[in-house]
Amino acid sequence: MDTETETKLVAALWQVVAAEGWQGLTMHRLARAAGVPLEQVRRQVPCRLHLLKLHGRAMDAAALAGGAIEQHGTPRDRVFDVLMRRIDAMQPHRAGLLRLFEDVKRDPLLGLLLLAELPGSMAWMLESAGVSPAGLLGLLRVNGTTAVWLATIRAWAKDDTQDLAPTMAALDKALDQAERVARSLNLRPGDAAAEPITE
Repeated sequence: MDTETETKLVAALWQVVAAEGWQGLTMHRLARAAGVPLEQVRRQVPCRLHLLKLHGRAMDAAALAGGAIEQHGTPRDRVFDVLMRRIDAMQPHRAGLLRLFEDVKRDPLLGLLLLAELPGSMAWMLESAGVSPAGLLGLLRVNGTTAVWLATIRAWAKDDTQDLAPTMAALDKALDQAERVARSLNLRPGDAAAEPITE
């Protein structure tokens, strides 16, 4: 799928969900909102859930678009920066995402499917921050970052400020908690967000 079509479909996804909810999302409405022929949508989108995967990939791509975070500061600082990039990428779709969050409360299976996609995305966020997600320690880092992301998203859903200060504060607090957990497991300083990748 070309990037332009994917961008149109992701934007249309959240436009329709904001207006109609997840249950009201149909491929016909999606095609009309995206300005993409229905037969093209059929070729490129196997099902509604695939649209959520498209969204995840688009948000990852937006967070990664600026390249790897400069290798300055601590691993924690770099993880903070890349996760805020992902939050910024979500802002244009806020209304639809908030509607989806409400719908998920009545559809636990949908929630589980969404959660299943997160670790892969968080591994890419760590890569962008110069942090290795490989091996057993990498798995702990990915799981820790996923927990940090979920706490941050809960704050973002309630944050209607322009500067997203409450969201940043929640992310900072979640990273602090992750570091405390790492210390309780006798991991080295920085292992909650991880040691930097080395050549």
